[in-house]
Amino acid sequence: MLRVLTLLIAVFPCLLFSQDTGQLLKEAQQQEALFRENEAFLKYAEILKKEPANLHALWKCSELSCRIGARQPDKEKMSPYFLAAKNYAAAALRVNPNSSDANYVMALALGRVSLVAGTRERVILAKDVRYYAENAIRLDPDNFRAYHILGRWNYEVSNLSLAEKSFARIFYGRLPSASLDKAIYYFEKSRSLNPGFILNYLELAKSYHRMDEDNKAFANLRILLGMPNTMYDDTRVKVIARQLLTEWQ
Repeated sequence: MLRVLTLLIAVFPCLLFSQDTGQLLKEAQQQEALFRENEAFLKYAEILKKEPANLHALWKCSELSCRIGARQPDKEKMSPYFLAAKNYAAAALRVNPNSSDANYVMALALGRVSLVAGTRERVILAKDVRYYAENAIRLDPDNFRAYHILGRWNYEVSNLSLAEKSFARIFYGRLPSASLDKAIYYFEKSRSLNPGFILNYLELAKSYHRMDEDNKAFANLRILLGMPNTMYDDTRVKVIARQLLTEWQ
């Protein structure tokens, strides 16, 4: 899809100069609100053709590349999206290394890259994911997305496979400090900052389930199922939530 979007811009360059940046930004946000993420990506890409250093467009292209890539059918098709997300995030950090959003999307992009990486790279990337997520929070204590990433980081690292744990000991000298308690803390913090973030309830439910606190897990799943969708992937999240309610009961 990224190739298709790029080709579309190349074939129809007139699209890039037909509107001012403010109008393009408004239309990108409207497309995103309508769950049309491919179209939103195109609008942000148009902005970057006009203003390559537009920080907002850079971090949004990174975030959208992560989301669109995660919906691809296999790792081979996911990889180009995640690499693009990393490149957009790197460009955003060059524009402003003190941007919380730029640090957040770098943490997000590296986390996505780790999903399609081998054991060695996944363990190495874990340290950088945490670094950028913590930096995003340092720069903006209200960045609920960064807290969510730290929750996911603690959940995943506390659940490393034997091979990953062995490599982590070799690479770091010890296992990265992570726990389910910390995962729950960060997910709860994210929820307190943005109670409408549906995906966060799913990850919180998974964490409580691993802690054998199924009453809290069920409560979070039921809460998210009663919430209105605010993002493209919320429908998929609700399907997963219904499946887990059936499996865990």
